[in-house]
Amino acid sequence: MIDIKLIRDTPEEIKLSLLKKGSDCSTEIDRIIALDALRRKIIASNEESKAEQNKTSKKIPQIKKDGGDIAAIFERLNSLKESIRAADIELRDVDAELDALMLRLPNLPDADLASGGKENNEPLRYYGEPHTFDFEPKNHIDLCSKLELIDYQRGVKLAGSGFWIYRGLGARLEWALLNYFIDAHIADGYEMLFVPYILEYTCGLTAGQFPKFADEVYRIANPTDERVHYLLPTAEAALVSLHRDEILSEVELPRKYISFTPCFRREAGTYGSDERGMVRGHQFNKVEMVQYTTPEGSDAAFDELVGKAEALVSGLGFHFRTVKLAAADCSAAMARTYDIEIQIPSMNGYKEVSSVSNARSYQARRGAMRFRREATGKTEFMHTLNGSGLATSRILPALVEQNQQRDGSIVIPEALRKYLGGMEIIESPK
Repeated sequence: MIDIKLIRDTPEEIKLSLLKKGSDCSTEIDRIIALDALRRKIIASNEESKAEQNKTSKKIPQIKKDGGDIAAIFERLNSLKESIRAADIELRDVDAELDALMLRLPNLPDADLASGGKENNEPLRYYGEPHTFDFEPKNHIDLCSKLELIDYQRGVKLAGSGFWIYRGLGARLEWALLNYFIDAHIADGYEMLFVPYILEYTCGLTAGQFPKFADEVYRIANPTDERVHYLLPTAEAALVSLHRDEILSEVELPRKYISFTPCFRREAGTYGSDERGMVRGHQFNKVEMVQYTTPEGSDAAFDELVGKAEALVSGLGFHFRTVKLAAADCSAAMARTYDIEIQIPSMNGYKEVSSVSNARSYQARRGAMRFRREATGKTEFMHTLNGSGLATSRILPALVEQNQQRDGSIVIPEALRKYLGGMEIIESPK
């Protein structure tokens, strides 16, 4: 949520900033300013009425004692009571409309981001060399099927299109990747959490996914519970609500968390042949990183998260690049995002395997997450950041394709071998 004071003081700058994200919010901003002014007018008028009500009520005993007529006094009190009641109803309606508009505004992009979408994304750096082969390489679907790592057909049979089954060494390879990620994060001082896979609506609201993207998740129908629940699309939705409605002390920051979860997403529509298999699905595994920081610690935390994602991909021996996203390619809740993009040879390009984002105070305002300054005792909103560390559904295809050999076997990256009993190569079953 954007600071209402910022909207009030600099409305035209806010409109221009949101235009960088491709969002023309001029009408909404104008309405927010009008509602904010009306809200403050109602509150001020109501406070005056309540003050008069209290002052008038205190006169009654003395008027009675003096034998005066209190009928006019009671008439005025009844008028004030009705006026206050009507103002409370109007204020409730104004607050509801104002909150709805504020919750729908996307986050402000950082000033240094380029306007526009993917076409204006900026590759910042490249790691390693693009993979080349002296033979005709196979795609990951054919390799995973032949090596009996993934069962695509039975995944579809069990759950429909967009699902698959890890089997045998494929399941062990998936588990090795997740352990590699988790061990690296724990070594860096992150606290590991197992969070619920079913969340309440407020979690999505705090994360900035709701109300705008409420139709992109799997809702849970529960005839015994009227609350809205959904399957988490990423552990970020849970982790950024951990300290909702809390005030931490300054010395408690930064807080650094990781969580491994399956992620559930309603990927609507159809995709090209380059996105078959595991590259885009309704369920995939991911280790998520989240930090809570002070405003001044926010940029350093972002650099740390980007460096951690890069180190994980580099540790697997992959060629990849780090890309600074243009404003409109950042998600609605984020002020800044860098993508780590890996080369999957059969796709003739790069695919994102990690997004590292800084929400600044946007999520904290939505979730009332603050900290208290030691020096002043005053409270401020925290900054929240998140990053994939990492998702496996594109790492594994890249691993299989980049590490394939002429005979169809797969070389296991050294970083994963200790999790596979020292195994170095995955060969076709006899």
